[in-house]
Amino acid sequence: MATSIAARFSRKAAASAFSGCRNVIASRSFATEAAKTISPSSDRVRWDYRGQRKIIPLGQWVPKVAVDAYVAPNVVLAGQVTVNDGASVWNGCVLRGDLNKITVGFCSNVQERCVIHAAWSSPTGLPAETSIERFVTIGAYSLLRSCTIEPECIIGQHSILMEGSLVETHSILEAGSVVPPGRRIPTGELWAGNPARFVRALTHEETLEIPKLAVAINDLSKEHFSEFLPYSTAYLEVEKLKKSLGIII
Repeated sequence: MATSIAARFSRKAAASAFSGCRNVIASRSFATEAAKTISPSSDRVRWDYRGQRKIIPLGQWVPKVAVDAYVAPNVVLAGQVTVNDGASVWNGCVLRGDLNKITVGFCSNVQERCVIHAAWSSPTGLPAETSIERFVTIGAYSLLRSCTIEPECIIGQHSILMEGSLVETHSILEAGSVVPPGRRIPTGELWAGNPARFVRALTHEETLEIPKLAVAINDLSKEHFSEFLPYSTAYLEVEKLKKSLGIII
């Protein structure tokens, strides 16, 4: 009698343990399937507007950007900076006008990762502000400090222009060149090297191509310009809309 009762209880315990184990397995499989269904796809875009500030006022100085100028979203403009009509400043550039003025002229372009600064004063007695006049192309990764670049010039990539240097109109500086403080590059000439030295005089056809390059880059910047919202608080409305729709920000 006792043996039959014990066997009966053992069968019930085994059945309950088996059903419990089956429920655990089912719940685990359901949780796995649910996790698979709600996990975001690998190509989902996660918008994040908490980036660096593009426009940084310093005291009474606020950077000025023309309406039709293109300034990439991750550019930093600080202090006495003016970007004129048709100009473009590309990704990763830093224009720091905390000590003196920086001007980017009409239809000029400052390409990726350039750093432009201006000192309090120039040791050569020349203007300490950094002035980039019209139809000038500044190659990527260049460094400009308290220099003047006259209209229709090309500065090659990775070039360095030091305090008081002057690049006169219709001149080209080859990539990787270093212009020492106070050095003047005469009009219509090609210079290269570290320190920069005269290479040859430019032909008439070459000087005609300089503004064409600036205009071509300006046309390209218009395509990028149309992809970004103007500088405003519109991103706040986008975040409110996403929260109302239940989209994770």
